[in-house]
Amino acid sequence: MTTTAPARPDDAEVGGVRRAHGTATRAGRWVAALRRLHAVAELAFFTGTMDCGKSTLALQMDHNHAARGRAGLIFSKHGRAGQSVLSSRLGLSRQALEVLDDTDFWDLVVEQVTNGRRVDYLICDEAQFYTPVQIEQLARLVDETGTDVYAFGITADFRTQLFPGSQRLIELADRTEVLQVEALCWCGRTATHNARVVDGTMVVEGEQIVVGDVGDGEDDPAPPGRMEYEVLCRRHYMRRMTSQAARAQALSPEVLPFDLDLCPLPTR
Repeated sequence: MTTTAPARPDDAEVGGVRRAHGTATRAGRWVAALRRLHAVAELAFFTGTMDCGKSTLALQMDHNHAARGRAGLIFSKHGRAGQSVLSSRLGLSRQALEVLDDTDFWDLVVEQVTNGRRVDYLICDEAQFYTPVQIEQLARLVDETGTDVYAFGITADFRTQLFPGSQRLIELADRTEVLQVEALCWCGRTATHNARVVDGTMVVEGEQIVVGDVGDGEDDPAPPGRMEYEVLCRRHYMRRMTSQAARAQALSPEVLPFDLDLCPLPTR
């Protein structure tokens, strides 16, 4: 007596990819294989204020994984060194793929793998600038393919409002870690806020995304129209007291006004 295997439907799903007439697409086979091989993957979000070493950690993490034979892709958006570069303030840098508003991470990674490239992890710097849809694509890559995703970025802008990309990461990430390297306010306290400074004056209105770097805090006056960022503790952020404003109110150029009476709350 002979038996025959039950017929498979002509149209079924393999790893979330449609299979037509019983033949899995290459992408479908890849997704199914990765599901079997990678039981655990994670979407991790590393965050902190500007100047706390996020990009340095991103470069170090890429190095550590590559040294163990893993293959990954590096992404960045609006980086301080220009397009397609992941750089740190320590002088380290790596070539990266520039993320655009229409970048589809799922399609991009699937295309890479179906063309023969192995992708074990993604390094995603300046992730606060990614769209919420792109963050969801990264989460899908973790869940559907077992690809590790390590995202790095600040959470809030100069108005203390969450970036949409960071908000979605906090909502979806398997873990969110605040970096242990703490940036410091000019007063010596831990910096918790990113302040935008234009012509030496802290501003709290304007476009959310304006690319700039952290100032050096020197006494030399900035050229007209110069925009930069400064990290501040909460109380000096609330009083809009940057290092330059503090020096201007100090009794001596060598002494900063740590007394809150010299840092009045701004009138609204």
